[in-house]
Amino acid sequence: MPHVSVDLDVCEDHAQCVFAAPTVFRMNDDDRLEYDAEYDEDLRFDVQAAADSCPVQAIKLLD
Repeated sequence: MPHVSVDLDVCEDHAQCVFAAPTVFRMNDDDRLEYDAEYDEDLRFDVQAAADSCPVQAIKLLD
């Protein structure tokens, strides 16, 4: 299963990743990012789009 990592110290909670891959990324009740580190292979395109859309480049795809 592929993995994704988010540097939460860098993340500014713009939520662009949530729009790109809502099954992997979400905002919690405190408006902070939460995510699933492992995701299904069929979501790879969406997770890559999420990483590409991050304005502070806090998202890294890991294999």
